[in-house]
Amino acid sequence: MSLTADQANARLHELTVIDVRTPGEYASGHLPGAHNIPLDHLDAALPALKTAAGRGGLLIVCASGTRSEAACRHLAGQGITAATLAGGTTAWTRLGHDIHRPVGTRTSWAMERQVRLAAGSLVLTGLIAGRRRGAMRLLSAGVAGGLVFSALTDTCGMARVLAKLPHNRPRSADLDATLAALTG
Repeated sequence: MSLTADQANARLHELTVIDVRTPGEYASGHLPGAHNIPLDHLDAALPALKTAAGRGGLLIVCASGTRSEAACRHLAGQGITAATLAGGTTAWTRLGHDIHRPVGTRTSWAMERQVRLAAGSLVLTGLIAGRRRGAMRLLSAGVAGGLVFSALTDTCGMARVLAKLPHNRPRSADLDATLAALTG
């Protein structure tokens, strides 16, 4: 099931909102009352999510809707019903709905921007280094192939790798507090 930003805004008081972006993306601005459980930590959060879903509706959120759709499919496979925010926080902010930005938290770039920087840097490195060593152009070709594969499958291996960097990882205390809040 999918909710538009306006539908979600009207029901925000009755939904438990789960933001599956990285902690850095979450800190850059999230829906009011949203809990951060990065997509790659979803399995660890299943018991807490089952408890929260038992109390009412779950709304899963990401930047564009792609990761939240994947999360909803995964949760459905575990018997947990959840809705996704169509268009993600991008659609939410475009319509002028409130975004919460905690004071004093460090923000990082959106994952899409991190991927563009990494991919562009690798392609440029491959082209420049390829002037001296022709085989280095294969780096650029590999990244280009990865981008085509990413577009065709609507997945992103580079984003998965970047999500493992320290600034994109939740501190265990933050994740533990989120899970406790969902079960409490």
